[in-house]
Amino acid sequence: MTCKTIKVAFGTLLFAGMGLMHLCAQTATVCKSNESDPNAVQTILKQLKEKTEQLQSYQGKVEYLFNQPLLESKTLKKGAIYYAKYGTESRLRINFETLKQDDEEEQKYAEQFIFDGIWLTHLDYKIENAERWQITEPNKPVDAFELAGRSLPIIGFTKVEDLHKHFEMTLVDPNAKKPQSTSATEKDTGEFIHLHFKTKPDSAYKNDYTSIDLWIDKKLNLPAKIVTVSTEEDISEIKLLKTVVNKEIDRKTFEFEIPKSFGEPQVTPLRKENKEK
Repeated sequence: MTCKTIKVAFGTLLFAGMGLMHLCAQTATVCKSNESDPNAVQTILKQLKEKTEQLQSYQGKVEYLFNQPLLESKTLKKGAIYYAKYGTESRLRINFETLKQDDEEEQKYAEQFIFDGIWLTHLDYKIENAERWQITEPNKPVDAFELAGRSLPIIGFTKVEDLHKHFEMTLVDPNAKKPQSTSATEKDTGEFIHLHFKTKPDSAYKNDYTSIDLWIDKKLNLPAKIVTVSTEEDISEIKLLKTVVNKEIDRKTFEFEIPKSFGEPQVTPLRKENKEK
């Protein structure tokens, strides 16, 4: 698995887990009352950025369904996600605990992504493999949001005008027909806010995504689901469950050891062009 693939997968989950994390009741009201307002999405995103900047921690359950219609293949992973800020530092960890392949029975599974602000680590216990990528200089730690933003258009952490350049952004009517491309199980009802982002032909993301859809639970004012459709027609669907915000998370949660049976990890140091930035 390449560094780009790992970072995209990591970024997708981070985006889903926290990118829409801190919507307030006021935001939900904006969505409900201004569905025909072309500026409604921009208003939501501006408010979102303000709120997410206040986020100190996040933890919850995550379900990640990767659907490849052309290959008639589906992979469902379930686990937990943790994010915390400690002063100027941030930590993020995603632990997958179960795996279900196509129609097979769900089985125990262990795969982990850990980011400490400098290094991104991927541990795959099935094949006993460890990979590590240096993202920045030791004295220039990067927030987990920024890392994900290098691979994905992180809604709420990108300037609204930049998003407008790359996407046609719409607030979807809950009574509208569900896009055929999504693999969503929930129906669009008045209980959810649905935002749709269609990639423009000249977008920087035109080779990666055709669309992104977000569903936000109005009652909880938290993200319920995100669906991304790739240019290869692969569909990534992430659901967030049992979320807890701004509850202290012990630093030990982000500690890890590479098992001896894995051998030496594959280490990719910071590239020269990145050092010069």
